Amino acid sequence: MIKAIANLYEVARDRFWTPLPDSLAIPEKMQRLPWPVIGIITLLALIGVMALFSAGGGSFQPWAGAHLLRFCVFFGLMLFLALVDIRRWLHMAPLLYGGCLVLLVAVEIVGSIGMGAQRWLDLGFIQLQPSELMKICLLLILARYYHGVDAESIRGWRSLVVPVLLTVIPVALILRQPNLGTASILLFLAGTLTVLAGLRLSVIIAGISALLAAIPVLWHFMHDYQKQRVLTFLEPETDPLGSGYHIIQSKIALGSGGVFGKGYLDGTQSHLNFLPEMQTDFIFTVFGEEFGMFGAALVLILYALLIAYGYLVAFNAQSQYSRLLAVGLSTNLFLYLFINVGMVMGLLPVVGVPLPLLSYGGTSLLAVMIGFGLLLNLDIHREIRLPLRGTG
Repeated sequence: MIKAIANLYEVARDRFWTPLPDSLAIPEKMQRLPWPVIGIITLLALIGVMALFSAGGGSFQPWAGAHLLRFCVFFGLMLFLALVDIRRWLHMAPLLYGGCLVLLVAVEIVGSIGMGAQRWLDLGFIQLQPSELMKICLLLILARYYHGVDAESIRGWRSLVVPVLLTVIPVALILRQPNLGTASILLFLAGTLTVLAGLRLSVIIAGISALLAAIPVLWHFMHDYQKQRVLTFLEPETDPLGSGYHIIQSKIALGSGGVFGKGYLDGTQSHLNFLPEMQTDFIFTVFGEEFGMFGAALVLILYALLIAYGYLVAFNAQSQYSRLLAVGLSTNLFLYLFINVGMVMGLLPVVGVPLPLLSYGGTSLLAVMIGFGLLLNLDIHREIRLPLRGTG
């Protein structure tokens, strides 16, 4: 056993810490870290702890304490990922993608069932949701693929065979769970990277047309509860005590907060248990009720700064791989925010997408912190030369 552990240590050291040509020293990497950005990430996580403390009735149990502990652990992971040479992630992308596919298959076989869906692997210390991690792994593998394809070749249909397969396989597995929200996000992220990689405009138009034409077919194959969510979104008042309850109570809570809110720990909708799933999907509503429009706007500004930082990293990128990965990670963060806030305000159907850094949930927080770690990595390694396109 000791020998096996020693061998694993040697492999990990060779993979991640053996210096590569032109590698930066660790102290230099630490100096390059954008600490104001890290400060914003930490501030949003602490706001999440505050909101979960309130949702728990003024107690760190059952949510706020666990959320804070997880953030501290994942914060260290984020810094580790940021300091690993960017070329490691370029070469490890296929292995990480394959490992995530194995986890999705494992969910299908031995996954835990909750709220009518089979999406989790019970590891004892955490309920792992591989579909959240697949968002990151899919971005890594697609960015690597497009980095290695000639710029002229990407304009045609043939170059789409591999990325379509890389996307469709996990999407099909996630739809079986079922998890339409995450599957849709994966498709959107894959489409975004494909368009930015240089796909011809005529192909883009044809793809969008085919997607629009397929909507009636998709509706036919949707589960009854998924159809009900769409119908409830259109007319929530038709069933105020049933399927429309979530959206109606969320609107009441946000509206009752006014401009400056009811005050910390004084929210009535959450403390009187009118607000369902307040620790996960509707945590923004808890905060908005207590801190009002002013507090909610402040949170949105902090998220906007993080998203803008991600796109700035993409703008300054020196390679196709870095540019596409930074755009994908930033777009993923934007989708988290857009869908969750739109959902709690009644502007989008309720699809169960958490709010990054604020919502309670181990895997969602893990995936978000991995994403931030990779963004920081792309920033501090922006001058490192990656393998030329066509050789990756």
